[in-house]
Amino acid sequence: MQSALITGASSGIGRQIAITLAQVGYQIVVDHFRDPDGADETLSLVRRAGGDGLAFDGDVGSSEEMDKLFEMISAEAAPLGVVVNNAAIQTFASLVELTEQDFDRTIRTNLKGTFLVSQRAARLMKAHGDGGVIINIGSGANQVPFPDLVDYCCSKGGIEMLTKVSAVELGPDKIRVNCIAPGAIVNDRTRAESPNYAKTWGEIAPLRRAGTEQDIAQMVQFLVSDQASFVTGQTIFVDGGLWTKNEWPYEEDA
Repeated sequence: MQSALITGASSGIGRQIAITLAQVGYQIVVDHFRDPDGADETLSLVRRAGGDGLAFDGDVGSSEEMDKLFEMISAEAAPLGVVVNNAAIQTFASLVELTEQDFDRTIRTNLKGTFLVSQRAARLMKAHGDGGVIINIGSGANQVPFPDLVDYCCSKGGIEMLTKVSAVELGPDKIRVNCIAPGAIVNDRTRAESPNYAKTWGEIAPLRRAGTEQDIAQMVQFLVSDQASFVTGQTIFVDGGLWTKNEWPYEEDA
């Protein structure tokens, strides 16, 4: 058995990824940020799916806390085989209104956090000598400029390039690194942002529906499998064709 670390796994897409990987035999390590109740719920669902796991309360943007996370993994978890960098935040503000504090906070969590976790995971995987898989959760914001999401777009664009560089450097060690860029995904957060979220984005996407958390988790499951053994350095858009035109498709708040 191998372990799979998922950051930001106390809710949403991260929780669904944890459940899905538990179903295919991974021991799950849930990293959360000050959300023990959410982490406990994720672990409960993981066990209901036939798996088991551990939880760690850690700020992905803190090198000290990530050192402690990986010390725990080394001491208590099965050999690390998979990492999913899912933790992310965003600020809705225009360029001229966005505060430096909010910009730094988003970059620290999304981009620096992905770097810190990937770096420590790569060291551990290289030491084990059995390879591994790192998956970074990106966004349409990897390449499409979203109005009023300056910090988020910068962080996700950086994650795409970090994915490519990591894949080139780690390939000789049999460590594959890819990025999944979700489209419009219906979950508790997006429903709270817009009650008409599914309808609005479903009418725009070529496949005429919004995505689900399971759509993303199934792509993770594929990328960690042997079926994807020759896939690395790629960004895969799971978006129903939404970003095919590589442009912002909607003029109003969605």
